[in-house]
Amino acid sequence: MGLLDGKYAIITGAASARGLGKATAQMFADHGATVAILDLDEGAAQAAADDLGTGHVGLACDVTDKAACQAVADRLAADWGRIDILVNNAGITQPLKSLQIEAGHYDAVLDVNLRGTLYMTQVVVPVMRENGGGSIVNMSSVSAQRGGGIFGGPHYSAAKAGVLGLTKAMAREFAPDQIRINAICPGFIATDITAGKLTPDMMTGILAGIPMGRAGEARDVAGCALFLASDLSAYCTGTEVDVNGGSLIH
Repeated sequence: MGLLDGKYAIITGAASARGLGKATAQMFADHGATVAILDLDEGAAQAAADDLGTGHVGLACDVTDKAACQAVADRLAADWGRIDILVNNAGITQPLKSLQIEAGHYDAVLDVNLRGTLYMTQVVVPVMRENGGGSIVNMSSVSAQRGGGIFGGPHYSAAKAGVLGLTKAMAREFAPDQIRINAICPGFIATDITAGKLTPDMMTGILAGIPMGRAGEARDVAGCALFLASDLSAYCTGTEVDVNGGSLIH
């Protein structure tokens, strides 16, 4: 008996083999959900969906394009008859310092991480409303809470902090519709985004700041997303859950 039996889930930015989105998609599928993987590259999205087993779908979607988001939501609502879960995972990061951030950097990072989360939520909420509710999981970051530090620049911290504000405001707004909206704040997770970019000295320094003494794994974040997507968290909305091995205990 899976925690998500009979549920239909959309996960954005989930084609990357070792990313948080793919690990979440796999765990959702293992627990009985039918999953749509959205990514910029339709071929990669479909290949990732095929990895999950039969019945899952991969679609191209640029989350910064409202019309593209609407088209995907319309198609899936028509095919599935409902949308129960949305995981706003699509995101990008740039390791820049404050004075290096130019207009193009700002636009790219804010658009994918924050605007994309807003747009996808806007197109999915009406479908969830019709079906009596749903669960939306937004990906923020420890960077938003501690003011950067590991990898992303200040504009990334700002975007991910924006995700927290958006999560709480929308959770408040849509709670009467039984649509729960929560955020996850991962700490240092070993994924493709971070792979190969850290020297051994940097890694030692990072691990020294993590009480559990290890980097997180994608499945650590996926497990938290599974909890928030399922009825186990039926009375949780507007929360932010830290998945960081204790690195933000204060």
